[in-house]
Amino acid sequence: MLTKDQAICIRAVDYSETSQVVTFFTKGTGKISAIAKGSKRPKSAFGGPIEILSHGRIVFSNSNREKLATLTEFEPAAGTAGLTPHGTQGLLRNNLFALNCCLFAAELLNLLTDEHDPHPDLFDSFLQFLHDAQDAGDKSETLALLILFQLALLKEVGLQPILSNCANCKTSIEYRVSSIEHQVYFSSSANGLICRDCEPAFQDKFKLSKSAAACLANLRLLAESPHNTLLEIEKLLAHHFTELTGRRPKMAKHIVNP
Repeated sequence: MLTKDQAICIRAVDYSETSQVVTFFTKGTGKISAIAKGSKRPKSAFGGPIEILSHGRIVFSNSNREKLATLTEFEPAAGTAGLTPHGTQGLLRNNLFALNCCLFAAELLNLLTDEHDPHPDLFDSFLQFLHDAQDAGDKSETLALLILFQLALLKEVGLQPILSNCANCKTSIEYRVSSIEHQVYFSSSANGLICRDCEPAFQDKFKLSKSAAACLANLRLLAESPHNTLLEIEKLLAHHFTELTGRRPKMAKHIVNP
């Protein structure tokens, strides 16, 4: 039985001299891994090797969770060359930081989602992030977009951090920088912000500046925040994803230490 779906490639590895194993995040099926036979041949039915971040319509054979699906068709969406690292019309190839942010998002999506577990809203969020990152004006705008996508990802997979109040004692975290009088921390074990009174109980606490704490408590502040504040938040999130997954994501170093 064949299945048609919208898909974004989030991982691609060589299987042989002529074929690839490709991981797609699809809208209707969720994450799937499929073998693309002959994709690396000059006259491939897929138009050449399938590249990470490319997206479009796919057709694949249904598979159980223990076997690879077989990709039979891949039709890139119009204009998607701009989302591939080596596309002839690629815009991201001229913006290494934006490309690295997109690759980082794809890596996190792969790490935090299960196969055959659809998240159609997350698919739409990821695709929108790829387009927005391509059009972002500078590193700060791209970083703000990445932070928002990461938080959307955590929410969708049931790991949304507590940011409006202390995750331990429930004390409210004020929304304006000027009104945050005391030090605020973040704890992965508590999955959220921690107030000054509770922080001694959490060995894994991550100390935040007032501006970073204010942004996390009120995400609308991200758009106007200085780059150093955004970078501080991203370092925190990279640390948090490391704690959640048990290993540091490979692309993190290209974002927090560009």
